[in-house]
Parts: sequence; C-alpha cells; structure tokens
Amino acid sequence: MGFFSKIGQGLKKTRDSLMGTVNSLLHSFTKIDDELFEELEEILITGDVSVTAAEDICTQLRETVKERGITDPSQIRELLRETVADMLRGGQELALSTSPSVILVIGVNGVGKTTSIGKMAALFKSQGKKVVLGAADTFRAAAIEQLEIWAERTDTPIVKHTQGADPAAVVFDTLAAAKARGADVAICDTAGRLHNKKNLMDELGKISRVIDRELPDADREVLLVLDATTGQNAVNQVREFRAAAGITGIILTKLDGTARGGVVLTIRKELDVPVKFIGVGEGIDDLQPFDPDEFADGLFGE
Repeated sequence: MGFFSKIGQGLKKTRDSLMGTVNSLLHSFTKIDDELFEELEEILITGDVSVTAAEDICTQLRETVKERGITDPSQIRELLRETVADMLRGGQELALSTSPSVILVIGVNGVGKTTSIGKMAALFKSQGKKVVLGAADTFRAAAIEQLEIWAERTDTPIVKHTQGADPAAVVFDTLAAAKARGADVAICDTAGRLHNKKNLMDELGKISRVIDRELPDADREVLLVLDATTGQNAVNQVREFRAAAGITGIILTKLDGTARGGVVLTIRKELDVPVKFIGVGEGIDDLQPFDPDEFADGLFGE
C-alpha cells in the first residue's frame, strides 16, 4: 500500500466525520456568503480544530474566494484542502544532517513512545542509515524492556543501564557507542512523565549538557509523542512539554483510531510546533514523515 493510501486510510474516521458534514453544508448552499463560512467554522470546531485555527482557516478562505472570484460553494472543498496544506507547511523536515545526529524522544506513558522509536529506527535503517538506540527512560523498567524488544525486531544496537540509573549517563554511553560505530542517528528514549516540570527540566537540561559536551556540533531534535485519540488533552501536553523541554516537533500516533485528526491544525496554529511524524497503523512501516499536502489530501480528498 502506498503512503498516500495509508494516509487516506489512516484519516478515514476523521475524513468521514468531518467531510460528511462539510459536504452536506456545501450542497445546502447555492451561493457563498457569511452564513456558509459561519457554519463551516462551527463544523471545523466540532472536528477538534480549535476556535483560533477554524477562524484563521475561514478568514483565509474568504480572502481566496474574493481574490479568485469564486461563486460556486462546491469549490470550497478544494480551497479548504489548499488552505490546510498551507497552514501546516514548514518545519516538518527533520534536521539530521550531521553524523551522528541526536533525537531525544519524550512523552507520557501509553502514547506509543517506545513503539515510535522502534518504527523510526526501522525507517532510518530502510534509508541506509546506521542507528543506535539509548534506553534513557530509566524511571520505568518496562520502558527499557520494551525498547529492547524493538531493538531486536529492527536489528539495532541498544545502550541500556538498569532501572533508576541516571538518564544522562545512558545518553553519554549512547553517544559514545554512536561515535564508535559510525552511526548516523542516535535515538534516545527519555523522560516519560511530566509529574514535575522542574524535575523534567533538570533531567533534560543535564542530558542537553552531555550532548553539548560530547557532540557540540550535532544536529538535535526533541520530539514529543502524542496520542491523537486524546484530542484536546494532546494539545495541553504540547503546551506543558514545550514549556519544560523545548520540543522541536511532534510525533502524532494512532491517527487511524480517531476522528480527531483536526488536532494537527490546532497544534500547528496555536502552538507553532510542527508535526514531524504521524502514525497511521500498527505496522512497522506505518510511522511516516509528515507531509502537509498528503495529510490535506487524506483529510479532504474524495
């Protein structure tokens, strides 16, 4: 199955929920007027698009309609796809030009953090990259064991200590292994909790200092894993983790299991954090780099 097909299938619940209502709306109007845009805005909000993002989309649609002299309501659907793609575009590419580059992955328990790391490793390896994993979420023993399973599945070397070990020490050893092996990417599983912002900031600050010292010129990504099915709660997590951890991007999982795909627009518009990966299935190749145009096509396509 091609990636576009996977995106289309993965967004089916959101598309069916959102576009069914949008199509009914557009068919009920014979002209484009303020009432149409007001109702469209309400529909977007019910699809987990924030009020701010929905208003912004409709403002842009009004301007485009006026600029292009469009009068047929049926053309709004394609304009909606264009507008959403434009809103999401920019910043989605990973900054991994150095060897090694470092990816720190954070997220609360249950969002698919360890699975996402394993799938990223598989993706990078399929691109011919050498990968090393670091089990630096030492708070939970199961996190180490789960990452070991993925390391075995993807035939990727892993650096681990025992439960309760210093996460920064694990990262130090992971970077040493990455350098020794000539790895392209070191992916470190880090803090899996947000029980205390100060503790999280202290922990990640210590890890950052280790990276600054050991790989001062390395590209670095700090990716937050979110469960799309949690909707607005996912947005709140971005807000909290961004304040504590300086995240550079989002991995949005379980999009195939929810009608809340509109949350992507809220994250981008309100918090200005790009989505870097999306998960659209259970398969090892179902975590894919985020493409704004393919996402918009999957959301608003036929």
